[in-house]
Amino acid sequence: MQKIKSLMARQGLKSPQESMADLSPVENLRIPSTEEMRELRQQPIDPQAEQEIIDSIEEVYFSNDSFDMVRHELEKLPPELNLQELEEYRDKLKRQQAAVSKRVADLILEKQPSYVKELERVTALQANLQLAAVICTNARRQLRVSKEEFTEASLGLLANQRRRQLLTGLLKSLRTIKTLQRTDVRLSEMLEEEDYPGAIQLCLECQKAASTFKHYSCISELNSKLQDTLEQIEEQLDVALSRTCKHFDVLHYTKVQKAYTLLGKTQTAMDQLHMHFTQAIHNTVFQVVLGYVELCAGNADTKFQKMQYKDLCTHITLDSYIPCLTDLCKALWEVMLSYHRTMQWHEEHDKQKTVPSQDDAAGEPDELTVDRSYVKKKLEHGLTRIWQDVQLKVKVYILGTDMSNFKYDDFIVVLDVISRLMQVGEEFCGSKSEVLQESIKRQSVNYFKNYHRARLEELRMFLENETWELCPVKSNFNIAQLHEFKFMGQCRSPSISPSRQAASSAGPALEELSLFQQYHQDGNPFEMHTEHKEEETEDVLASNGYESDELEKSVYQDYDSDSDVPDELKQDYVDEQTGDAPLKSVSRETIRSKKKSDYNLSKASAPILTNTTLNVIRLVGKYMQMMNILKPIAFDVIHCVSQLFDYYLYAVYTFFGRNDMPVPSPSLPTYSGREAVPARVVGPACLYESSGLGLISSRLRTTLNRIQESLIDMDPVGENAGVHGPPEDRKEKVPSPHLSQMVILTDSGTLYGLAQRVVATESLVFLAEQFESLQSHLDTMMPAAKKPFLQQFYSQTVSTASELRKPIYWIVAAKAIDYEQMLLMMAGVKWDIKEIMSQHNVYVDVLLKEFEQFNKRLGDVSRHVRIPLPVSNVLWEHCIRLANRTLVEGYANVKKCSNEGRALMQLDFQQFLMKLEKLTDLRPIPDKEFVETYIKAYYLTENDMEQFIKNHREYSMKQLANLVNVCLGSHINKKARQKLLAAIDDIDRPKR
Repeated sequence: MQKIKSLMARQGLKSPQESMADLSPVENLRIPSTEEMRELRQQPIDPQAEQEIIDSIEEVYFSNDSFDMVRHELEKLPPELNLQELEEYRDKLKRQQAAVSKRVADLILEKQPSYVKELERVTALQANLQLAAVICTNARRQLRVSKEEFTEASLGLLANQRRRQLLTGLLKSLRTIKTLQRTDVRLSEMLEEEDYPGAIQLCLECQKAASTFKHYSCISELNSKLQDTLEQIEEQLDVALSRTCKHFDVLHYTKVQKAYTLLGKTQTAMDQLHMHFTQAIHNTVFQVVLGYVELCAGNADTKFQKMQYKDLCTHITLDSYIPCLTDLCKALWEVMLSYHRTMQWHEEHDKQKTVPSQDDAAGEPDELTVDRSYVKKKLEHGLTRIWQDVQLKVKVYILGTDMSNFKYDDFIVVLDVISRLMQVGEEFCGSKSEVLQESIKRQSVNYFKNYHRARLEELRMFLENETWELCPVKSNFNIAQLHEFKFMGQCRSPSISPSRQAASSAGPALEELSLFQQYHQDGNPFEMHTEHKEEETEDVLASNGYESDELEKSVYQDYDSDSDVPDELKQDYVDEQTGDAPLKSVSRETIRSKKKSDYNLSKASAPILTNTTLNVIRLVGKYMQMMNILKPIAFDVIHCVSQLFDYYLYAVYTFFGRNDMPVPSPSLPTYSGREAVPARVVGPACLYESSGLGLISSRLRTTLNRIQESLIDMDPVGENAGVHGPPEDRKEKVPSPHLSQMVILTDSGTLYGLAQRVVATESLVFLAEQFESLQSHLDTMMPAAKKPFLQQFYSQTVSTASELRKPIYWIVAAKAIDYEQMLLMMAGVKWDIKEIMSQHNVYVDVLLKEFEQFNKRLGDVSRHVRIPLPVSNVLWEHCIRLANRTLVEGYANVKKCSNEGRALMQLDFQQFLMKLEKLTDLRPIPDKEFVETYIKAYYLTENDMEQFIKNHREYSMKQLANLVNVCLGSHINKKARQKLLAAIDDIDRPKR
């Protein structure tokens, strides 16, 4: 660079800075001399060689101007100098210097025109600057003159006026600030008055005004204070919102919602509201339970307050359980009612907002629409949430206490309250209350098992102490008159779910109202259970079994006077089978005769039942109440109801259906065929085996065996207990009952306990009739999958109750008439007579006297217990069948008989029938054809007899054999007789 500078100095050129400093407008541009130009031209002109020389220059020479090239070259010298090498190196440097100088000279010559042009522009600029300096000097002088003559005089006045206006505005601002500082007092007053919308409006206006004067330091503090006040208002507003959860007030809630709208926090308010409802449910149930726990604890110990709600529920005593549950439901009802009214408020509020805005719906802000949609969805979703919280709290309370030892009425009240609560839930959000149903089902199953077990034991005690005396009830007695069945007629009882209220016979106006509509303003649906207990006294019992003393007296007079009526006047009757009546008018005596045949007094329509029957009916009513309230355990309840009937039926059969009969085992006989008859009563056993009497139908036999296997505990208590089954199975069974020692069934004077048998059997029939009347109601309660059980119970058990009449009354009929004496008398009659007789045999009169005596004793029994027509028919049918079978057996014992003897048989039987028809209204006479056909068989030929044997298997082998031996013995040969006897033996073989 120094070389370049020296070259420029030789050529008379200067650096641009130096040129600018010495530049004058008249200075001429210096042109290189001719010698210099020539020297440069003498340098090599080969560009490529020149470029190679330049490229050979070290990079360090191009680094910067402060580079000391002399020092650099000296440092490169070797320790030992060589002159030749130095000279060569010097020549190299000179060549490099020459190349660089030539290149620089070429560049200078190339840029010289531009240099000259730029120099001219600089000269012109210098002249303009000098002119500008003169102009500025003149301007400053003129401004100084203007200030002195105009600004200080005229504009001073304007400045003072402006200052005055500013001060006036400042005074106004100060007054506003003063007002703002006094708003705290007014805000406090408005908050005390609960004017939340006004307080928020005022606070927002103050904040808006404060933002206008925020440049004042005092206002910044005021603005902060207003913000704190607004937050305080929001806190109080939140408290006010929480108060609506328990006691909803329309005006109060309207203020709160308007206040939140002003704050622009409608959605936040709804979120807070649901949180408060959840908290209200928790606090409410906790405080109610805590109050009862502390009250029952009887001391001021505060340890209960620190307990969890679940643990607190376990400290509720049995006495306080129902009051606490009721108060709990009342409190929860208030919370749900408040939520329901909150939803109503929003629905009405939305309607009021949307109706006037239909014309300008487009102008409604989108935010308002979004808020309404959010609130609606939030409220609808909250229904399920709140009801779920209620269910969970009540579930914890229900399961916190073991209710297995509750009294029945108390447990029914619990079910009543929970049922009403489930009805509230259904109306509240359409919920089926699965949580409540499951919890109450668990308690109900536990309670019901213990309760049913105790009731079965109680029923056994009743049956073993029952004397089977008539329980006097009114003639119009109906189970609906009993307290236990009142629920079936109540339309608005808490026991009845909403699904059944529609079918109620109550007024339609009351049915259409939901619980939330009925108790919209005041009252509480859970107060009704106290009224439910206050029922009027039952009036079902009659005085001494009669409706009145006058009626009793008149009946006995009619009955006594009726005994004096001649037999001829009693021949009019109504055929019970066909319903046909004689053509002549029915006389008063005929009516009396029919009454006498029915063996009833004034109690013709009064049901026959015992105290035990009434107790069973009451139990059924109680069970149905449980089932009606809690359908999930309907099958368990109906199963237990069926066990009550089963045990009663089994007891009646055990007491009266197998009395004085040999029993093959300690358990129930299997009844492979017919009942055995004591040999003391009749003679040949085959007679009664073929009689068809005393038979138990296969359906009844199956039912009795099923009851014994499933319900009766046949094992004695003690050493053998538990051998025949696990303890769990035996817990479900009840020991077989024993007949009370006060009941005597062996006295012939009372027709072997006929009165007790009638009361027992007909009370069972009456009980079956009541079950039949309840079938449709039970069917609606039973789950669809379990309905076959109910149908089977009715078809195989309830319907068999009347079939017990046959074996029970057969025992009386078998003992009431001395059939053995008749056989002995018939054996003494001579039948191989030669003349036709016009007088019947004495045994017929003796038999008829037996029947008359039997009829009189029936009348005596009917003075104490009404003997219904079906019972008297069964008794007469049994007696007549036994008598007719005995006649056939007597005829079959004949060794010799003539045709005149056969005519005497017919005469005896016709006399018997004629007199018998006067004693009984039973038509047709049972087994009449059985006797007549047997007598007529004596006149059959050999071929006809063979066909007769095949067609009439109702006769015993002995009876048929007698026909062959006595009737045809003298008219056929031995081979033919053997053939007929073989045919009889073939018929009898399958029986063996």
